[in-house]
Amino acid sequence: QVQLVESGGGSVQAGGSLRLSCAARRYTYTYSRYCMAWFRQAPGKEREGVARIHSDGSTSYADSVQGRFTISQDNAKNTLFLQMNSLKPEDTAMYYCAHTRNRNTCPAQSTDFAYWGQGTQVTVSS
Repeated sequence: QVQLVESGGGSVQAGGSLRLSCAARRYTYTYSRYCMAWFRQAPGKEREGVARIHSDGSTSYADSVQGRFTISQDNAKNTLFLQMNSLKPEDTAMYYCAHTRNRNTCPAQSTDFAYWGQGTQVTVSS
């Protein structure tokens, strides 16, 4: 069973930065061909993919965050990160980390991820 716990959310003014963390407990990094990702969901909107990283190190980003957000992982500490710079009010959402395995590439759809954290709130004021 994979357990994911996010932290690092908060309130920040536009232009500011936040770093989200996702601690992955039990078995996450013992699998090969896994994928981890960050999704977000704003009130009244569908959950959308933000960034994802495969076990081979390849990454991909939503167009809306390209160049501002960076996804990374510390395998030794079983932790996933999302560095968010130049934050905008439209980045306000609940952010979730997710995990799936046995994938040659990272899927884009949230329905393809089996394990989820509880979420951490990010609020960006103008």
